[in-house]
Amino acid sequence: MDIRFLVIEGNIGSGKTSLATKISQEYNAKLVLEQFADNPFLPKFYRDQERYSFPLELSFLADRYNQIKKELLSFDLFHSLLVSDYYFSKSAIFARNTLKQDEYNLFSRIFSIIFESMPKPDLYVYLHLNVESLLKNIEIRGREYEQEIDPQYLEKIRQGYIAYLKQITEFPVLILDTNNIDFVHNPSHYEKVKDAIFNSKYKLGINHVVL
Repeated sequence: MDIRFLVIEGNIGSGKTSLATKISQEYNAKLVLEQFADNPFLPKFYRDQERYSFPLELSFLADRYNQIKKELLSFDLFHSLLVSDYYFSKSAIFARNTLKQDEYNLFSRIFSIIFESMPKPDLYVYLHLNVESLLKNIEIRGREYEQEIDPQYLEKIRQGYIAYLKQITEFPVLILDTNNIDFVHNPSHYEKVKDAIFNSKYKLGINHVVL
């Protein structure tokens, strides 16, 4: 595929940032990583989701929009590929599972207005990993504020992604089932992932590959 804008998404702990980083290094691609570490609402959200979900989702919406627009507009001639570990639609997926209905209705109106102007990826890759494996990865990387994540919350996010991906018709979506591989530590597994992304042609909408 002729890919210039590649999105790698997945649930919390799926390895999306690790994969995006490995690909960017190998292909000399411009790398766009989500900037979340400095979000003041994130630690508060994990302690009290009901109270802090709305300001958290609004702040992420603004941050993601500003970052993606900035990075794509400044995409330079020294790179033929841009790799991002998230897409703007992530805001709607998480908001649908964290906000109250009236809050989500307002959020959705704002999101829809902004989303129309966003560039679309040439390929959207979703890394599918079961909740048990996600929790293991979260524990290993050791971010303090993530250690209290409820498994049911991860399952809700997984369902939110799948529901969203089923609606996509504007660009190809590749769902990679990575439950039986370790592309971070096993070079041959990484080669399988890379081959699935760059050496196949995919139709618009969902394409599913088990590795």
